[in-house]
Amino acid sequence: MKKLAIILLMAAICLPMFASGAPEATAADVDYSSMGLDELKGAIKTINAGKLTVATSPDFAPYEFYAIADDGTPSLAGFDMSLAQYIADYLGLELDVIPMDFDGTIMEVQNKNVDMGMAGYSPDPSRADAMEFSSVYYTGGQSFVTTTANADKFKSLEDTNDKSLQIGAQIGSIQVGLAEQFSPNFDIISLSKVTDIIAELLSGKIDGAYIETVVAQAYQANYPELAIVLEVPYDAEGSVVGVAKGNLALLEGVNRAIAAAIADGSMSAFVAKANEQSTGNIIEGLIN
Repeated sequence: MKKLAIILLMAAICLPMFASGAPEATAADVDYSSMGLDELKGAIKTINAGKLTVATSPDFAPYEFYAIADDGTPSLAGFDMSLAQYIADYLGLELDVIPMDFDGTIMEVQNKNVDMGMAGYSPDPSRADAMEFSSVYYTGGQSFVTTTANADKFKSLEDTNDKSLQIGAQIGSIQVGLAEQFSPNFDIISLSKVTDIIAELLSGKIDGAYIETVVAQAYQANYPELAIVLEVPYDAEGSVVGVAKGNLALLEGVNRAIAAAIADGSMSAFVAKANEQSTGNIIEGLIN
């Protein structure tokens, strides 16, 4: 009887193993690139069903900012926001954008509290553990910015490497790394918003700042006293979407949407519109 009981017990343990066949495939085992769009849409899982939840930092014109309508109503604008809507429409999802400080966007993506982040991210290797990188959707550059009154002080990046200087860079941004690389002797002033950096620069509290070129140009259009004086070398130029780690189906969908937006001319139109809007009545930063 004991032998029979043992045999029955072993059979009960092994039966589910045989019945289930091969182990269930994980996301990494699935070839999403081979799926048709409708099949891919069905495979995509988001934190809120039917919605694409996106974190952004609206202080980074022309990427993301608030455009003010004639009646004074603010609305999120910028080519990141236009692309976010394009991606949501392409995948048949409702877009839900959550504004926050820049470093918070990275944390929210890393913690998988949002599906993805769009905040002018560069594919910096230091962020690889926090997010999946999409393909590049926009290629830009990096600049050192000061005021017109101080422009003659900075003829080269070597001139920024002075212990007496105070240089600004946005917390959590690749500009902090650039500042550490090219101005290692400086006193860094890390601020959460680019708007704060510009305010400190214009008030004379800091001497210069590392800012992405297209963003610096947008601020310069509104503040003529700003001067973009130096081009800053950066190997990983280009902007990407940050997708929550492991969500490879969504990553594939985002990459297809980006390719479509570039191919049909939408991305160029988004950039042109954002550049035009950013010189108008705007708010850069969080609205309480």
